[in-house]
Amino acid sequence: MPRHWSDYRRFGRLPGAARNLVVYAESGQDWHHFRPVVLELAGPLGLVLCYVSSDPEDPGLHQGHPGILPFCIGKGWLRTWFFQFLRADVLLTQLLDLQVLNLRRSIHPVHYVFMNHSLVSTHVADREDSYDHYDTILCAGPHQLREIRRREERAGLRPKELIPHGYHRVEQLMAERRDPPAIATPADLHVLLAPSWGPQTILNSCGAELVGILLEAGFTLTLRPHFQTRWQTPEVIDRITARHAGHPRFRLVERMSESDSLLDSHVMITDWSGAGLDYGLGLEKPVLYIDLPLKSRNPNWRTLGIEPFESEVRKELGAVLAPGELARAPMLIRELVRDPERFRVRIAALRERCLYNLGHSGAAGARAVAEIAARQRGIGTGSRPGAAA
Repeated sequence: MPRHWSDYRRFGRLPGAARNLVVYAESGQDWHHFRPVVLELAGPLGLVLCYVSSDPEDPGLHQGHPGILPFCIGKGWLRTWFFQFLRADVLLTQLLDLQVLNLRRSIHPVHYVFMNHSLVSTHVADREDSYDHYDTILCAGPHQLREIRRREERAGLRPKELIPHGYHRVEQLMAERRDPPAIATPADLHVLLAPSWGPQTILNSCGAELVGILLEAGFTLTLRPHFQTRWQTPEVIDRITARHAGHPRFRLVERMSESDSLLDSHVMITDWSGAGLDYGLGLEKPVLYIDLPLKSRNPNWRTLGIEPFESEVRKELGAVLAPGELARAPMLIRELVRDPERFRVRIAALRERCLYNLGHSGAAGARAVAEIAARQRGIGTGSRPGAAA
């Protein structure tokens, strides 16, 4: 807390010009998405920005870059105070539910820019009003732009500025991609089980049965649970690992920074996790979806009349399997990995259709944010939601 208070006071003493552009991160995980935009802003575009985080371990706080001024404010009352009384021209964030939950728009005029950090549909995964109180939204693909516009039309909201941005995570995986080992025996076929979290997801509903079937089929299996599962229902992970501890073809990975299981596996099994979209589109490898109930924080999502992106592309990324037919999983997996080159061609076409600025999203996002910051500096005040065309 002493450091948080000191950083907060140091931020408050900055001259107004130094608070033209503020970036806020909830945790170090945000840096994976912020990195290309922030480094482009502070590097080639020559801006000086304030990087404010609630996580002292956030890599964004430790860049040592003269254009990135770091501040850590924690997650307690000081963060609430920071948001309530923020003086800045522009705040760029990945924080959802501004003005909806406990973090509110500032009493001072600030232009709020939201950066999407997932490919999933905005009207299903998030609350109905999660995006209503931002001025500008950086969209990963055309589906998010359509969804937000439809929400505005149906709810009678003034239109926000929607920027075609893109999605760095897929670009990063494309750059890191390597061919997994050749499959000569069943044990060479490496399956990555990476479900979402919650009561109606794979580990909580049918995980033990599925793991048993896959190991019995002779496959090598890596279980990569969502970090929320370890926090909320750790017993489902512990039961599976206790049963298969010491099995030569089973391993557990709980470090989100670990990448070998992503790069060396041949196929992913998931439910509604956005990780399946990243894996399929970025690594050009198939995904087997277990058809469990759709995860949604918006019970009214059907009123927009738009099929969720994560539902629309499942069969293009792989195959869908009913939870009552888990015994068919080994057969489907063998079919999915049979022709990897043909699969890659199909995924490349899908990727071009579904993502903005593929290969240069960081530069595109940074230019858009820099233009907004320059515009707001010229105005001298921020705007309320919908003021941008």
